[in-house]
Amino acid sequence: MKIALIVIAVLLIVGLVFGGKYVSTYNQLQTERESVKAAWSQVDVALQRRADLIPNLVETVKGYAKHEEKAIDDVASARAALVGAKTPSDRIAANSQLDGALGRLLVIVENYPNLKANENFLRLQDELAGTENRIAVERRKYNETVQSYNTKIQLFPDNIVASMSGFQREDAYFKTEPGARTAPKVAF
Repeated sequence: MKIALIVIAVLLIVGLVFGGKYVSTYNQLQTERESVKAAWSQVDVALQRRADLIPNLVETVKGYAKHEEKAIDDVASARAALVGAKTPSDRIAANSQLDGALGRLLVIVENYPNLKANENFLRLQDELAGTENRIAVERRKYNETVQSYNTKIQLFPDNIVASMSGFQREDAYFKTEPGARTAPKVAF
């Protein structure tokens, strides 16, 4: 009888230890997943700020560069794609498209000295540059948060709890596009 009670007590203690570890790991994984969502929302806010600035920038450039409609239309359609994207992967792809279109637009601006000196344009360009810096910071934070979460769900014994609880790997990282490493050519 004593041995049975000791065995039951040991099994209860082992069960409580494993149960406590499971609950603790589950809560940590939930915290990590929420951190990924919070980091993404910060990226999303910065992307939305840029999307809100772009119409003003485009209108200012339109006034000077009427015959550069293709570049202006590319920026407008890339912005629309960014605003319409629903998932982080779609927003990342649309953001890459917008990066390229903005780069081409800014190369065109170099050909218009009066536009470069326009006070409204300079203010918008400064705001856009500040927003781009915010986006870069938030992208970095998001990638670090996703990396931490992905690492956590792959490490033992957390990977057991993650697989039992349905935690999935996040694959939406911000990456440099292949053409982004090439500097645009500016001709005067």
